[in-house]
Amino acid sequence: MPDDLFRIGVTRDVRRPDGTLAFAPFDLSALDVEGVEWSFLSDDARPLTPDLLAGLDGLYHFSAPVTAASVAGVERLALIARHGVGLDFLDLDACTGRGIAVSITPAGVTRPLASAAVALVLALSHRLRERDRALHEGDWGAGRFSPLGVGLEGRTLGLLGYGRIGREVARLLEPWGMRVLATRRSRTAEPGVELAPLETLLAEADVLVVACPLTEETRGLLDARRLGLMKSTAFLVNVARGAVVDQAALVTALREDRLAGAGLDVVDPEPLPADDPLLALPNVVGAPHSLGYTDELLRGCIGGACEALLTVAAGRVPPDLANPEVLGNPLFAAKLARFAARQGGPP
Repeated sequence: MPDDLFRIGVTRDVRRPDGTLAFAPFDLSALDVEGVEWSFLSDDARPLTPDLLAGLDGLYHFSAPVTAASVAGVERLALIARHGVGLDFLDLDACTGRGIAVSITPAGVTRPLASAAVALVLALSHRLRERDRALHEGDWGAGRFSPLGVGLEGRTLGLLGYGRIGREVARLLEPWGMRVLATRRSRTAEPGVELAPLETLLAEADVLVVACPLTEETRGLLDARRLGLMKSTAFLVNVARGAVVDQAALVTALREDRLAGAGLDVVDPEPLPADDPLLALPNVVGAPHSLGYTDELLRGCIGGACEALLTVAAGRVPPDLANPEVLGNPLFAAKLARFAARQGGPP
């Protein structure tokens, strides 16, 4: 019977224009198991539409927005398995209300994104963008020595967001002997990390790393006023979401030397227009939302998302739920029970 299969859809944004998987040489062969059928969605609709989701039990999800309208009337879908940890383009409450669990892959993301943040911190402190330009332009005079790099020992690292990634950034930078300030909702921190109000953190940080999720509370959080609290010698690094920072205000601060430089893996909007003024600034180094994309990240995200899908297919609760409230929804419980019955056992 067709309904005996656990049907998985894969968002088309994981494919290149030629149809090959963007994750190559990694693939989704982990899903090639008995009782499971998977295929790419028929359309790259943004946001996703109910007709694309209606016949699915699980969704391997990369970046296509999922709104309340996307899941309206969708009865069968039990799990959206995120490739990554970002939830800003997904209506979590709507999914919970429809009995749809959402899983994330923190084990795959944490180390690579923290490493990316550290790479940007070091690139800024050593003025890699300016040195690289001098090398390529053959400037063996003033370009070799100006602007002067900045040593990190004894300086202050500010962490805007002290979750998994923020903690790993602090751990990786520990050998540089920096003082560490952090903000987070919880009032506890590891030894050697001081919790501080946002205004204090901004005023005292020599390097600010943005590692918080994008929410209605954090959207535009670093506006012109807050950027104005930072030292003119400070560097800003963002590996979270571009919209946490008021980009126009950031460009102005960098142009007017009220910030020394920025390391950006994320911008707003994405993709960034070719004529965006941010790209003309000599003190900006970064990547197109890709600096964390290593084999380690791909292996972890693909493995984590596939594991979550196969766990639900077996009628069990997946790891790393972004909406644990869904466990109290009888709609989700009924879906798990149905999948468990196919396997011949309780959920």
